[in-house]
Amino acid sequence: MKKDNKALLDRDIRAEYDFASMTGGVRGKYAERYRAGVNLVLLEPEVAKAFPTADAVNEALRTVMRAAKTSRRPHALPGKPSLRARSSQAMEPRR
Repeated sequence: MKKDNKALLDRDIRAEYDFASMTGGVRGKYAERYRAGVNLVLLEPEVAKAFPTADAVNEALRTVMRAAKTSRRPHALPGKPSLRARSSQAMEPRR
């Protein structure tokens, strides 16, 4: 870097800034948006081709959620072991 350019930069950049004396800034301007959060997901290129819009992605995910909800097995009745518990007991050797 030439001396001329360095001297110019030194004049424009301060060692410290007093933000209290600056005007025009609004404290917490985007805080509400930040708290609300945004769920961004990066799709792989081949997935993005299959689902070109956000609506297409959301509809596909809703379909998967509905399918997962309907395929869940009901819980065991109170006082009766679940199917998983019975199958694990069958695998244990008898004494």
